Amino acid sequence: MTDHHITRRTQVQEALRQKTRSVPDFPAPGVVFEDLTPVLADAEALRLLVDDLAAATTMGAELISGLDARGFLLASAVAYKLELGLLAIRKKGKLPPPVITKEYALEYGSAALELPSNGLDLTGKKIVLIDDVLATGGTLLAARDLITDMGGIVAGYAVVLEVTGLNGRDRLPDAPLYVVNEP
Repeated sequence: MTDHHITRRTQVQEALRQKTRSVPDFPAPGVVFEDLTPVLADAEALRLLVDDLAAATTMGAELISGLDARGFLLASAVAYKLELGLLAIRKKGKLPPPVITKEYALEYGSAALELPSNGLDLTGKKIVLIDDVLATGGTLLAARDLITDMGGIVAGYAVVLEVTGLNGRDRLPDAPLYVVNEP
């Protein structure tokens, strides 16, 4: 890493420490929700975060993908900065049919992600997945499966925060993982 990148990374990590709001017992008892809303609402913190993700997510990407909903916000800004397209992976029930669906387990329940089953040609495209938080890895795994089922290649993963102790990174050995708040 260059000195400039180390300085920028230190700045974005400090902004995350100062601005991220921790909400205990949400959305379920025992879960601490890391709310990035204050980070996104601060112009300087948002700029630092997007710049850091963009610098880290080139990984040969031809397309940037964001996961519904906070991942959309970050991925769209990164895709714009890198002059790439955006693949929005939606929560179940948000897209009109036909769709392909992947269900996955959360640390507090289950959910599903979807992509349109027609109108997208992902064959052979290198895609970087961006999300806000890596916990168990279930969301990113489901997104990866959607992409690979449609012929795409996951070139890397980038997240803002990682919940340590849930071993989500261990479930993602197939491509590089970048975590903004990682030392």
